[in-house]
Amino acid sequence: MTGQRAMTPQDITRIQWLSDPQIAPDGRRVAFVVTSLSEEHDEYLSRIWMVHTAAGPARCFTTGAKRDVAPRWSPDGTQLAFVAEREPHQKAQLYVMPADGGEPVCLTAMRQGVSQPVWSPDGTRLAFVSRVGGWIEPEEETEQQKSKPARVISTLKYKFNGEGFVYDRRPHIFVVSTAGGPVLQLTSGDYADAAPAWSPDGRMIAFTSARHHERDDDQAADVWLVPATGGEPTCLTDTAGPALLPTFAPDGQTIAFLGHRYPREAGRNLRVFTVPTAGGTPVCLTADLDRTCTPFFSSIAPQWSADGVWLTFAVEDQGEVPIYRVRATGGSVAERVSPGERSITGFSLAVHQPLMAFTATEPVSPAEVLVCYSDGTHETRLTRLNQAWQTTVALSPPTRLRYERAGMTLDCWVMKPYGYEPGKRYPALLNMHGGPHTQYGQHFFDEFQVYAGAGYAVIYTNPRGSQGYGEAFTRAVHGDWGGGDYADVLAGLDEALRQCAWIDPERLGIMGGSYGGFLTSWAVGHTTRFKAACSERAVNNLLTLFGSSDIGPSFMEAQSGVLPWDNLQWYLEHSPLTYAHRITTPLLIMHAEDDLRCLMEQAEQLFAVLKKQRKEVLLVRFPDENHEMSRTGKPRHRLERFRILLEWFAQYLQ
Repeated sequence: MTGQRAMTPQDITRIQWLSDPQIAPDGRRVAFVVTSLSEEHDEYLSRIWMVHTAAGPARCFTTGAKRDVAPRWSPDGTQLAFVAEREPHQKAQLYVMPADGGEPVCLTAMRQGVSQPVWSPDGTRLAFVSRVGGWIEPEEETEQQKSKPARVISTLKYKFNGEGFVYDRRPHIFVVSTAGGPVLQLTSGDYADAAPAWSPDGRMIAFTSARHHERDDDQAADVWLVPATGGEPTCLTDTAGPALLPTFAPDGQTIAFLGHRYPREAGRNLRVFTVPTAGGTPVCLTADLDRTCTPFFSSIAPQWSADGVWLTFAVEDQGEVPIYRVRATGGSVAERVSPGERSITGFSLAVHQPLMAFTATEPVSPAEVLVCYSDGTHETRLTRLNQAWQTTVALSPPTRLRYERAGMTLDCWVMKPYGYEPGKRYPALLNMHGGPHTQYGQHFFDEFQVYAGAGYAVIYTNPRGSQGYGEAFTRAVHGDWGGGDYADVLAGLDEALRQCAWIDPERLGIMGGSYGGFLTSWAVGHTTRFKAACSERAVNNLLTLFGSSDIGPSFMEAQSGVLPWDNLQWYLEHSPLTYAHRITTPLLIMHAEDDLRCLMEQAEQLFAVLKKQRKEVLLVRFPDENHEMSRTGKPRHRLERFRILLEWFAQYLQ
């Protein structure tokens, strides 16, 4: 549109980021979270908003100074529970307030904070998750000067990215009355408990937990039941693989959950299962759907229809995230109920009306709230919180290019740069996603729009290993890192150059984070066709990743199929560090110092090798940030990252 400007890094502070749509039981209103980035305060600010499903503008519902999240309607629709950071020096706590407005009441004072609130069916109690234990900072100044106690660790799963050390503070299930009073702890022990769900009669709470003897050496977990008044948990499932996000059927006789039957394997589809509340062998309802049944970053739970006939869920499908549903009795094929080309980021079903609220994003639109019937018909958009911003910024719609390689059909997308003029040639940035089992596709990605706004063509692909193309495609990368996946990416680049003659093949940059950082480091060690590169939070040494990463032992065994002491050569041959002496491409290495997924040493090793050889390399370290820095890091760090990236590529490509 004439007069629109290019998107700049600063625009991430102007966008309203909508998430977690929760429709009221009567279907008349939707509560949702609106998050903004404050450069001034260098933090994220979140509030709960409300919009009517019939008509009318959305309005801000809570007025917290920091973060109000996780809105949850009471069963009668008269109250709204949420989690908020309200008190100084206190982690997020559980609040309840009238759904028509009023003063919120704080129900908890948990030292480790609160998450995952769920109402009891009678509306008198709330279940939630909180961590228990951990070292307590002494209040006396003289004691604060003394050394901290040693960490005595006997488990492999003792730390987690974004959480730090977790071996001595496990998450457990709690219940609190909405009338106030003491908090009741339902679970305990050296276990990580999650995803509480109430039975319809309010007597039991389902949750997931890994409590079997081999839990330190596999990814299996079970669905458990515990009395809501306290007691010994009972296991419902058979420890055959991971079990996630349980939810009771309306009649209380069945529990649905997500999972698969491979306790030590990666790249498997998460499928929808049901299991009787009396226990038994889980039944898979989506065996005929060769897709994983929840988005990688969202963990959206399956939801029952009010009559118990349908289970509704989200899937990853060739760059899209649509909504599907399947009959809970089994014996039928899952059916798609939402149109593409877009990605659903959250949804909820009304209890008393056949309505569904959801948030959806498209490549040129941040997420907004929509509503439709539960079968996907009669869709209506309820919010336009980013409309004013969108009218001022020229966003680049991607063009999808499909290509064939090694018997597989692959996807590549190309975005034109801001100010594109026919007849001119433009530099390009080739982007690789992480995972490897994630996907690029039909959603708004602020990074790509910023790169297009800076004058670059943006190219991105879904090579083998990506989700959304079937389990065999996802698992095709195992044991072959840097092989077929790398060839898929380069074939996508060649296809983009073949179909888009306006891309200058002499001005190509390459970049990626995590596993995408691996592919970047690998690429510049195997080709000289790129004029500059940025390897971010990368995997550079698979051998040291095995022992240093929070998920290293299980992740690398699943990805490689071998253990280091059984086949050390595989780890060396598939590590970019092994080929670092070949790198001649100017390389920007970016890493977060508190990254526990790919530790700082991954960046340090590559930097040291390149500096020792007098190669052109720059190392950028972000203090007090973890593996998710580019997505959820401090606003000023995210803006600084953009500045450094754009300056780096401008030196060599513009």
